[in-house]
Amino acid sequence: MSMNRRRLLSLIGISPALLAGATAQAQSKAKGKNGKPGVPAEIKLTALNPRGVPPPITLIPMAPRLATLDGKTIYLVSDGFPGADHFLAQVGSWFTKNMPNVTTVYRLKAGGFADDDPKLNAEIKDKGQAVIMAIGH
Repeated sequence: MSMNRRRLLSLIGISPALLAGATAQAQSKAKGKNGKPGVPAEIKLTALNPRGVPPPITLIPMAPRLATLDGKTIYLVSDGFPGADHFLAQVGSWFTKNMPNVTTVYRLKAGGFADDDPKLNAEIKDKGQAVIMAIGH
């Protein structure tokens, strides 16, 4: 199957004028066996993937499940997405009504959803047993 060179170049984002300049340059540099200009050399285009190469993924296992929530402290953590605070307030109200022996603590995480918050993580490890995190989209 043959494809129009101009169409191919436009699909990969190269101007046909750029190719014309490259062809002329290649023809002027091409030399025959006797050192004089000869048959033009074939042009090679190298294309790179703009997405690059993703880094390897490091899998982190989930934390072990608690046998019970009775008497535990659960941190309700928001990443700041609009409405997450209202949602977590409802979750906290549910625990107060249905599991009064469970303590809930609301915290707003510093930074975005993927950013680390070492101060909050240390507090949760020290004082909490579980986390419910509201992550917005």
